[in-house]
Amino acid sequence: MQFSIQREALLKPLQQVVGVVERRQTLPVLANLLVKVAEGRLSLTGTDLEVEMMATAQAEKLVDGEITIPARKLFDIVRALPDGARIELKLSGDRVALSAGRSRFTLTTLPASEFPTVDEIELMEKVSLPEEVLRDLMERTSFAMANQDVRYYLNGMLLDLQEHTLRCVATDGHRLAMKETQLQNSVTTRRQIIIPRKGVNELVGLLESGEGQVELEFGRNHLRVRRGDVVFTSKLIDGRFPDYEAVIPLGADKTATLDRDVLRGALQRAAILSNEKYRGVRLELSPGKLRIVAHNPEQEEAVEEVEADTHVSDLAVGFNVGYLLEALAALRGDKARLSLRDAQSSCLVQENDNEHSRHVIMPLRL
Repeated sequence: MQFSIQREALLKPLQQVVGVVERRQTLPVLANLLVKVAEGRLSLTGTDLEVEMMATAQAEKLVDGEITIPARKLFDIVRALPDGARIELKLSGDRVALSAGRSRFTLTTLPASEFPTVDEIELMEKVSLPEEVLRDLMERTSFAMANQDVRYYLNGMLLDLQEHTLRCVATDGHRLAMKETQLQNSVTTRRQIIIPRKGVNELVGLLESGEGQVELEFGRNHLRVRRGDVVFTSKLIDGRFPDYEAVIPLGADKTATLDRDVLRGALQRAAILSNEKYRGVRLELSPGKLRIVAHNPEQEEAVEEVEADTHVSDLAVGFNVGYLLEALAALRGDKARLSLRDAQSSCLVQENDNEHSRHVIMPLRL
């Protein structure tokens, strides 16, 4: 195996795949990248057995072959080379020789046959949508995923595909974030898949705010995303996601519309004197205003009053202030709308003029 390539042309695909490789591995080969030259293309693949990322690049002086090379060392070497350097890489026996200008490096390898790759997935459904739309969907919901919860199906994100709609949903049992987009082409069968947390994070890092399209291939056990020269594949969490639609409060007719930034500022100030463990604040709605009250065990108190477009009188509910702030941060636009049903109900946080994004926060007993 052999190839010649410009430093910058190799650095970008390396950056895309090296993040998948875990520093601590159970199998030595998982610390390596699969480097393959075939059919006139150079491909780089990294995996941790849960997530796989493959990127391809144009190179010259190609000699077909494949081998695995230590991922972090190869990335650090290429990154440290000067801009515009021409890199020559050649396999000799069980070593690869990398040269650029007057720099010479020799790296150990492991056979490509030891590298675990995902086979062709059993395709169930395929949809295409703008890259920036998918990124926005995932960015604005991923913060609500659980982290190392025993309910393993919460440690990821639900992709709910139905008819003309794709929804991203995440919940940790205390709050829920959901955003949807309309698809150009309809699907005949509803599909629900759960992508693990690491897969979500890697995919969000890969996607850019560009003009391009991405293809989502829904498999029985995998999701595959094709974006330009990069193919991302993730195993799915085998579990049943909660009925998230049942969590969204119905008949939440007690609403308050506020300036989003003003509300965020008031909540951030009140949070300073909230209980460090429970982070609770009490929202008190009355005509024309929202009052925010926080207490802590030291008997300290913070009170903030915010103008609000509301006609509700004498309604008080407690919430985790961190969850409120994260939901508001995920919204766009100047105005936010809080919707409640009663003093025991969850809070629905939305943009004032957008029904496609919803955030639900469970109440706290203060």
